[in-house]
Amino acid sequence: MNAYNLATPGPTGQMSRTTFAGFRALIYRLSGIALGEGKEGLVRARVSKRMRLLGIQDYGAYLDHLLSDPSGDEIIHLLDVISTNVTSFFREESHFQALSGIARRWGSERRTRLRLWSAACSTGEEAYSMAVTLLEAWEGRPLDLKILATDLSTRALARARAGLYGADKVASIPRDFRARYFEKDDRHPSMLRVGRDLRTAVTFARLNLAGTPFPMSGPFDAVFCRNVMIYFDAEVRRRLLAQILKLLRPGGYLFVGHSESLSGLTAGLKTVQASVYVKS
Repeated sequence: MNAYNLATPGPTGQMSRTTFAGFRALIYRLSGIALGEGKEGLVRARVSKRMRLLGIQDYGAYLDHLLSDPSGDEIIHLLDVISTNVTSFFREESHFQALSGIARRWGSERRTRLRLWSAACSTGEEAYSMAVTLLEAWEGRPLDLKILATDLSTRALARARAGLYGADKVASIPRDFRARYFEKDDRHPSMLRVGRDLRTAVTFARLNLAGTPFPMSGPFDAVFCRNVMIYFDAEVRRRLLAQILKLLRPGGYLFVGHSESLSGLTAGLKTVQASVYVKS
């Protein structure tokens, strides 16, 4: 029997500074996410979801449960609720316009094989948008396209693999793209599922971007690592960028979020346009 009564109400009271420091240290060690002093409310709200399910009322007791769980399953749940998964199809549209132009140049060079990485893919919209952009640029010519899409959150990856999106999610996809790359699902008539061409192109896997070195060998023609480095401190960002640079082929491209700065970390990279770099 579970040591905790599942009928017990959720957490009560405040989280002590010592307990908050324990959560911060654990989350940083496992994910590289650096939570500032002002994030106590965020942590309290996010871990409360798990505590209610487990029937744990005290924040310190939940931290102890995390640290003593031999399976590591609850750690995965913690990282799932802490991770922020905000995304949309063709988010930061200028990046996909840039990728389209780059891909058309690759096509003019008669390349037939492309390898890309969506480093923080969340629920899949970014990776599928990359695939649509590249397939459109190739205009039906033969293309061996593989996109590795990784994320820390098992919950987000499950949704990404399902490839099933509601009307609010697909509204940002041009109508002709929806017709070509998505299909209706009889079991979910109000939703669209990614079609075979996209499912074949994209492979999803769990990866901790703070856990360098990475298991894949590359080389990648382009890497999208957008809107995730803002959660890392300078050391984790430095290690992550060093690994990306190692995995990029010469002349390969790195896309970062519009709000992210690589100041002092661009050795080996040349700016193409705002938040787009090429490996020199």
